[in-house]
Formats: sequence, C-alpha cells, structure tokens
Amino acid sequence: MAKRTNSKNSSDDRRQTFAFTAPDALSVLLAGDFTQWQAQAIPMTKDTEGIWKTTVALLPGTHHYRFIVDGEWRDDPECTLRVANPYGTQDTVRQIA
Repeated sequence: MAKRTNSKNSSDDRRQTFAFTAPDALSVLLAGDFTQWQAQAIPMTKDTEGIWKTTVALLPGTHHYRFIVDGEWRDDPECTLRVANPYGTQDTVRQIA
C-alpha cells in the first residue's frame, strides 16, 4: 500500500493533481489508500469556477481513491479506470509510472 509522502523525503515521488467539479459543495476531500481513506483525507480548495483541487506527492504504483463531497462518497467522473471495492461500489484508480 502506498503512503502519502513529502516530496522532500523521496526522489521517487510524483506530484499528482486531483480535481473535482462541484460549484455548490461546501467541502470536498480526497480520500484513498494513500490517506488511509477517511483517517487522513486531504481537504481540497475550490477555485472561482467551482473546481476543487489538491496536489499530492505519490510514490510510483497503483493508487485507489474517491472524493468525499459534503459527506458523500463520490467517484472521479474524469477517471475511467475503476475497480470494485468491498462496499459494493467502485474505487477510481490512478497509476503512477
């Protein structure tokens, strides 16, 4: 399982930007295997166009993630790579070379 790391600590880190469009949302969090899911979910910042963004350093490998929008789990509509999870839904997947 990959861990969220600080880019100063590892030359293998790859900076990845995640974005989710939700102009009416009050909060959007990025949660994934690299945040221990909800335990360390990353708050995202909304721009003037209603797009929530954050950039994180990830190690090479396969990373499962989802967004939490105003307390509701949501898929990344821009991501076509998905896998079933144990909760009857799907996780979106980002692969880092």
